Amino acid sequence: MGTVPVEDGMTTATETSPPKVWTVEDLLAMPDDGVERWIINGKLREKPPEFKGVTVTVRNRHHSRIMSYVVTAITVWLRTQPPPRGEPYCGEVGILLPGRTTAVGVDAAFAPANVVAVQDDEKTTLLDGVPTLVVEILSPNDTHEMIHEKVRAFARAGVPLVWVIDPDDRTVKVYRPGAEPELFNLTQRLPAHPAMPGFAPGVAELFE
Repeated sequence: MGTVPVEDGMTTATETSPPKVWTVEDLLAMPDDGVERWIINGKLREKPPEFKGVTVTVRNRHHSRIMSYVVTAITVWLRTQPPPRGEPYCGEVGILLPGRTTAVGVDAAFAPANVVAVQDDEKTTLLDGVPTLVVEILSPNDTHEMIHEKVRAFARAGVPLVWVIDPDDRTVKVYRPGAEPELFNLTQRLPAHPAMPGFAPGVAELFE
């Protein structure tokens, strides 16, 4: 509620519009102007381009190299699994979580076969459903709150495994529902998860 002055110096309440609830349709209708946008619980979030004046998505070569190693590790593991195998994704893949009020782009993800089977390109080219693994690679213009808001959204949606990779420290922070986050360094191996049996790459494999 807002207030407006009246002649005797008192104020009276005025009605204000409720905040807009953003949908995936609103998000997809936004211009492709280099600003990274996503919605979490119906709220619009924006991050400006990493490089001033650049109006397309640009990743530095270090970021891209790590992304390629992550997807390679997933693909090598995936080819050892019996079909149906699911699919890996990378390159700022968009994920639409259940409820359709949260849609975010991530650096890499793995979706299980049952999620892949129900995708409908006539509705959206976003990955519609809950992936097994989500991977975020930190960029210089990421903030702590940006990343953790996404992590909380993934936890609420029941994503089993989230990795946040820090290229500067060369570490991986692992988030799992109901557990405290764990930090792993180059000398360690990432823990396997029942949803991806046998997938436990060494941290060093993601950097070199």
